[in-house]
Amino acid sequence: MRAVVQTVSHAKVTVDDEVVGAITDGLLVLVGVTHDDSEREAQTLARKVHELRILDGERSAADTGAPVLVISQFTLYGDARKGRRPSWTAAAPAAHAEPLIGAFADALRERGATVETGRFQAHMLVESVNVGPRTILLEI
Repeated sequence: MRAVVQTVSHAKVTVDDEVVGAITDGLLVLVGVTHDDSEREAQTLARKVHELRILDGERSAADTGAPVLVISQFTLYGDARKGRRPSWTAAAPAAHAEPLIGAFADALRERGATVETGRFQAHMLVESVNVGPRTILLEI
């Protein structure tokens, strides 16, 4: 699994003119799943994100109670090393990825995080204002 974690003053995701998830003063997490990922990786990544000391004062969401907006992002496994058209072969198919995105969000909730999500396989408009800016790439 891969995640791009950003500190945000606010972020929201809209699907068909409906806001389906929104946070203030927290973390925006874009999450990608590959073929051999399992619930174990989802749990490990959730722990890492929740305890990542990326917020002001080198604190984590676990320390501050900062909310997390989780957005599925298969394009994190895009490969554009050859040519100009990315290959998506490393991204897991929806049937494998969707439950793991859910498991990741649930694992954050089990750790006490307030979690908002996008909508899997929807055309989402994601808006955010980065703080810092701080952006970290995690891979489990």
